[in-house]
Amino acid sequence: MKGSTDVPCETTKSLAIISAGYCRGAPKDGTEAGPTAVLNSGLFAQLQAHFGAIHLDIDRPDGADIHKSLDPDFAGMKNPRAVSVATKHVSERVYEYSRNGSLVLTLGGDHSNAIGSLTGATRGLREKLDSNVAVICVDAHVSINTPDTSPSGNIHGMPLAFATGIAQTKGEGIFDWIEKKHLIDVKRLVYVGTRDVDDKEKEIIATHGIKVFDMDQIRRNGIESVMDEVMNYIGGSIPIHLSCDIDVLDPEWAPSAGHLVPDGLSLDEGQYIARRVHSTERLAAMDLVEVNPSIDLPGVQRTVDSACFLIRSALGVSYE
Repeated sequence: MKGSTDVPCETTKSLAIISAGYCRGAPKDGTEAGPTAVLNSGLFAQLQAHFGAIHLDIDRPDGADIHKSLDPDFAGMKNPRAVSVATKHVSERVYEYSRNGSLVLTLGGDHSNAIGSLTGATRGLREKLDSNVAVICVDAHVSINTPDTSPSGNIHGMPLAFATGIAQTKGEGIFDWIEKKHLIDVKRLVYVGTRDVDDKEKEIIATHGIKVFDMDQIRRNGIESVMDEVMNYIGGSIPIHLSCDIDVLDPEWAPSAGHLVPDGLSLDEGQYIARRVHSTERLAAMDLVEVNPSIDLPGVQRTVDSACFLIRSALGVSYE
């Protein structure tokens, strides 16, 4: 591969959906049912009507469901072998579709699945376009703890650390599949909607100069102004990966999320972000994670509906 540059993004013509129903990166089960809940809510039919034929990938690799007793903690990580296998599989599937020119939607599953979606899209788009990739991460957290800084050891708090290379592999074959060609550029990474950041994560953000627009800034300046700054920061030509944790929304709109944090985005604000990305005509990949149908059962449909609104807005799908 040549050195990546900034080149205009081609318009994608087909949609691939990766069902990444893996939950071993989080302390709570339940997110494994997230993709099915979202797709069966009517979204899949709406996407078919808009895009025509869709590639739906639901394969599960051997080892992703290894029994927890056979997957002991290692180097500050819980369930590391299962998560490494699952995210490698997601990365390979996203890579194949991205390299072939499809717009790829990955549905989690817990946030560790973004290790796969981010690395796969980055590698695929670099090969196809010889281009950098901008990542807009819409999340209540920054999810950039390393195994050394994580207070919990749960890998769903580490996806951006592995996808940027800030977290290093530590042996036993765990995440050793991640290579330089997979890594996103921290200078092309921007967060929107954060409001719950660990002290060690703040140090990582400062050390690497990563751009963050938190909820305080959104409340002061408004989501429109913040998104103007986001777009100016990432530049006007390269493909965009929109990475969404449903917990970026206020619990009013997403009560069945894996890790609730109050005072989040309204659904209208979340949709505005997604529409702004769509309007660039440069969206090349999207992931949406942490919908957990086992949490707050009365609020599941509201959470699923919110997820569908974000996806439709980003993909430019009308809804009546």
